[in-house]
Amino acid sequence: MTHKTTLTQPQRLLALAIDCAIVAVACRILFGTFYPPLGDAGFWAYSALLSVLVGSKIVTPFYVKPADAIAYAVPALVSLMLVNAWSSWAFSQRLGFSLAALLALFIIVFGIANIVANSLKSERASGISNYLRTILDLIARPQFVYTPMILFAVFSYHSQSWEQAVTILIVTLATVVTSAGDFLVDSFYRLLALRKKRRSNAAGEVVAFQDPGLVLLRQQKSGDIRRNDILFVTDKHGPQRIVVALDYVGRSEGVLVRAVQLKTASPESERVLGSGLVDEQAYRLNGSMLRDVFSVEGLSEEVSAGIVGIVASDTSIERLYFEVIDESHLRAGCLVSALVGNQKVLYQIIGGLTREEIVQQKNTYGFVRGQAQQIGIWDEDATKFVPSAWLPTINAPVHLEKTEDYQIVADAIGHFPGTNLHARIKSIPDLVTHNTAILGILGIGKSRLALEIVERLLAAKIKVICLDLTDEYRDELAEYCYDSSGDKMYNELVGETGKGGKKKVSKNVEEGGSRPPFSEKLDAYIERFIAQDLGRNLLVFNPAQYEVWRQDSKPYANEASMASLSPTEITQLFTEAALKACQRLGRVEKGAARVCLVFEEAHSLVPEWNAIVNDGDKAAVNATARAILQGRKFGLGCLLITQRTANVTKTILNQCNTVFAMRTFDETGKEFLSNYIGRNYTDSLSSLAERHAVIFGKASSCENPILIRLNDTEAFRPMFRAIHPPPVPNSADEQTPF
Repeated sequence: MTHKTTLTQPQRLLALAIDCAIVAVACRILFGTFYPPLGDAGFWAYSALLSVLVGSKIVTPFYVKPADAIAYAVPALVSLMLVNAWSSWAFSQRLGFSLAALLALFIIVFGIANIVANSLKSERASGISNYLRTILDLIARPQFVYTPMILFAVFSYHSQSWEQAVTILIVTLATVVTSAGDFLVDSFYRLLALRKKRRSNAAGEVVAFQDPGLVLLRQQKSGDIRRNDILFVTDKHGPQRIVVALDYVGRSEGVLVRAVQLKTASPESERVLGSGLVDEQAYRLNGSMLRDVFSVEGLSEEVSAGIVGIVASDTSIERLYFEVIDESHLRAGCLVSALVGNQKVLYQIIGGLTREEIVQQKNTYGFVRGQAQQIGIWDEDATKFVPSAWLPTINAPVHLEKTEDYQIVADAIGHFPGTNLHARIKSIPDLVTHNTAILGILGIGKSRLALEIVERLLAAKIKVICLDLTDEYRDELAEYCYDSSGDKMYNELVGETGKGGKKKVSKNVEEGGSRPPFSEKLDAYIERFIAQDLGRNLLVFNPAQYEVWRQDSKPYANEASMASLSPTEITQLFTEAALKACQRLGRVEKGAARVCLVFEEAHSLVPEWNAIVNDGDKAAVNATARAILQGRKFGLGCLLITQRTANVTKTILNQCNTVFAMRTFDETGKEFLSNYIGRNYTDSLSSLAERHAVIFGKASSCENPILIRLNDTEAFRPMFRAIHPPPVPNSADEQTPF
């Protein structure tokens, strides 16, 4: 039992019995009986000493109310009046009587004044009432009221016998001033608690139960309780608990330690520990005892490992806030878990901040508050995350997911940092038909991710047309590219480009230049590619390499102004050609995809209106956007890659249902992305590491935004191509690919 310096009511009764026994022994010595004699000789005991003992032990051991003050003073004054013999008293007796009577009268007046002032409703009366109440609490205690009466009785009725006077004064000192009963009872319970504590071998004692789930412990010696120690905590008012020590949170008559509950213990656990357990103590479990208790409770020894915090206030279904206990392995993107019912729900760390709070009395400590977004419950059969419909209990343990070496698999686009949990593309066709965007600064790995996605599209038998100003796709994906170098239709297409088109003037402006024949031959070429199996399903074009002219004015003297088509206008022609080819093939079944257009450096191919150079580009972007919007029902979609979100047409970007957001510093881009992935993930984009991305959308295996570590190309490519090798061309006459 935890000892308290303030005695309980049963302990005060015991102390009263001891003090009364002292009085009885003194009476036996002085008067031959165990009770005081009647009359003046016993006045000190009956009217004074017993009133002091009963009042201080039972009636008002802590605080004297005004009514109690009057209840003490009136009997004291009445007792003095009953023994009044003023005419026969000497001066010393009169003086003692007067002082004792005046004190009692003074207390009565103050008590009545306090009651009257308290009944008045004015602010001034309330102040006076509080002032009088404080004075009464100081001077109206039984010891103060009756001690003058005892001294008066000694000098009036026992001054003739020094033996009686000295004995009575000693008894008064032992019972009223120092209270031998209080001292003996207090000492007894202190020794009893110390003896039980030594016998129990407890590691610490309970200071407070901070429900739900937390226990504040005090260890007397440093090292009695260490972090991650498993403890068995006894509670006289509730069930026993199995807890794990978290951290040191201050000092108050010993080192304060916080522990979090793992489980409510069953009676079997208490029997395993044996007899002699003391209430509100903490016992360390180790060795065979730990194994036996864990076996009885159905716990794993790893249950306490990896605890990095406890669930904090303000946690919601979607957002987990937790007080960080161990931050040594935490960083943005890590996965933590907490139990919701009996299910483990995963959360991804997206931020943190520092906090401070009071633990006990004036003990304050600072801590870091982590913030994590719900990922969900891992469904092993469906190999995806399922959202949790509820939130964890406050103060529940938060675990760091076990760090493992990542084992790359063919259907994973990446993994959660520090784990072997894979992030997958839920639906490859959805990447196309619902459009996908890869956004981030230069050199952060966008093109590597795009190349990986293109290989996945090709493995799914989806045809890909890359519009690439960098020529990187032709080099990186040479094994997949359709070789059109000996293709008659392609040669005819290329034949319509060049400076010769500048001289093709027509009375009908729309028929002038090389744009009409180029568009016609492009439509036929793209239609054949989409409709037929040519052996390889990838075409790569650089719109900047095609010199195509359009007539801008009516002819005069067989001459007219001409304008070369920009890459943006060439992009329009390719997009419209793909849409026409898909429309001729008819609508696709739900969930199917035919063709993906890849817009590499999309800010140059489909720029926003404020980044457009001329009206021709504006019209071209609008036409490209219309084609993309119409293409979904026919299995046509796009993969858009750009460095500058602000410079890409929002008409297409807003249709990108799946987004890979990589490191970016552009505030306009962040503002746009916040509508997709939320403000917290957006704020983390500036510090995102290379080859990391936040993914969200229809094609993701998780319904919430997630931060993942993308695959390394060097590891992904040989593994993936071993499962999905590049196709062998159908035609033996086809030459070496690009």
